[in-house]
Parts: sequence; structure tokens; C-alpha cells
Amino acid sequence: MKLRKSRIIPKGKIEIIPMIDVMFFLLATFMLASLSMQNLDSLQVDLPEGQAEKLSAEKPVTLTLTKDSKIYINQTIVTLDTLATTLKPLLADSKQKLIVSADNEAPQGVVVQAMLRARSAGAQHFLIAVKHK
Repeated sequence: MKLRKSRIIPKGKIEIIPMIDVMFFLLATFMLASLSMQNLDSLQVDLPEGQAEKLSAEKPVTLTLTKDSKIYINQTIVTLDTLATTLKPLLADSKQKLIVSADNEAPQGVVVQAMLRARSAGAQHFLIAVKHK
């Protein structure tokens, strides 16, 4: 005669489907968080090094000069002749700050001329963008 065990102990199973769902959720969360940390409105230039304090949260106008002497206002390409007329409506507020983001290898004459044209358009406060050491 064969005796049966009175209690059968079930073996545990590892369900992998909920773990995959959690991993995809974490992946999507980290991807969205990292994208929100990037400044996607700027152009890539090689900034000179220096020490400066961080900007406040307000949205300033950016004047970008590349090493091949191209001039951008925010994301719009302009020339020295059209810089003042393009910049004037953006500087309606007298306290509006203009960030000058010039490449380290940009010709100094073009940078100075662009800043002089911006001054004639009404820019009073210039901030020079540098990368921190």
C-alpha cells in the first residue's frame, strides 16, 4: 500500500512579464528625464572657458556666432546687415538680456561687429557664454 503525502508544497514560479513591463517603464522614464535636461534650442559651438554665474529661468535672446562666421539669432540665421532689424522686435523690453555665444575660433572682428549691430538694435545687457572648467 502506497501512502500519499498529506500536503503538496507548490513550487514558486518567477513571472517575467511584469518585470519586463517595469523595466520598459523605467527606461522610458529615464529617457524622457534626460531629454528634458538638455537645452535643445542652442547650436553647438566650442565656447571659451571661464567662470560665470548661472542664468535665471527667464528666456533670453541668444546671438550665436560660429567659427565659419555664420550669425544666428536664437535658431534663425542672419547676416550683419539684417541683424539689427531681426533683433529689434525681440528686444522690446529694455531689461531683455542678449547672450553672446561665440565659438572660440570665431573671427574677433565679426563678433565685435555683431555686438555693435545688436547695440544699435537696442541691446543694453550682454552676457558672454562660457563653458565651466
